[in-house]
Amino acid sequence: MIIVSEFLVPKGYTGMTVFPFIFLKNKGLKHSKTLINHEKIHLRQQLEMLILPFYIWYVLEFLIRYYQHKNWFLAYKNLSFEREAYCNDTNLVYLKSRPFWQFLKYLSKHEI
Repeated sequence: MIIVSEFLVPKGYTGMTVFPFIFLKNKGLKHSKTLINHEKIHLRQQLEMLILPFYIWYVLEFLIRYYQHKNWFLAYKNLSFEREAYCNDTNLVYLKSRPFWQFLKYLSKHEI
């Protein structure tokens, strides 16, 4: 379910996923197939990790990446969940063949 709210999406972001919802900054973003696919990848990640563990992992990995990079944006962009979503958001059929826990592949790959 897609919800449009400029107040629920943090400043500097266009969308955010909190299972089972996709929040978008404005209604024009509903037409962005890449953004919607990116957020659907996050829905799959959250579902396969049984939701709560996803958020715990996300925060812990963010803290580690922030310590590594000393930069909020670089920490965010180098999260395994984000790297998987960004690398595959233009592939609109990605979720049809995505292996289970595929984000693990992005833990040790190159830094962005």
